[in-house]
Amino acid sequence: MPTPENTACLARINSKIANQPQVLEILNTWRKQGANIVFTNGCFDILHRGHLEYLATAADLGSRLIVGLNEDASVTRLKGAGRPVNTYADRAFALAALEAVSMVVPFGEDTPEKLIQLVRPDILVKGGDYTVEQIVGAGFVEENGGKVVVINFTEGYSTTRFLNRIKEG
Repeated sequence: MPTPENTACLARINSKIANQPQVLEILNTWRKQGANIVFTNGCFDILHRGHLEYLATAADLGSRLIVGLNEDASVTRLKGAGRPVNTYADRAFALAALEAVSMVVPFGEDTPEKLIQLVRPDILVKGGDYTVEQIVGAGFVEENGGKVVVINFTEGYSTTRFLNRIKEG
């Protein structure tokens, strides 16, 4: 009987979590196969329907979706004390388990600019609270022939709103 450490499904999930040095090798393989690379980023602290719809929509824009995931210290700087609720390892695993996500890559800076320059996505995606002019890396992507897409949020869903509902009981 398989143990949780050696199931094929768990192995597939874990294989979708890459470090930055691995990214170029994987991207080269995908690009040789003709893949159209979509990139998005975020904290994804507590996954909810809004995140899932956003990621599914982003994935439909190309053939491979890469999610740049803020490391824990970065989330704390951006969101404040008490965040993240879930560790990087747990957030990365949850994202990698999603069919829509092809790869999860960490970044420790407050913005994913360096990671975007490393990935050189064909399509850069952010959520509806941004305009194209506000999106980090948009200029770089467009200058390199890529496209920037803003996806509308699913109304009523946010991690902050979810956490407030828990606090209020």
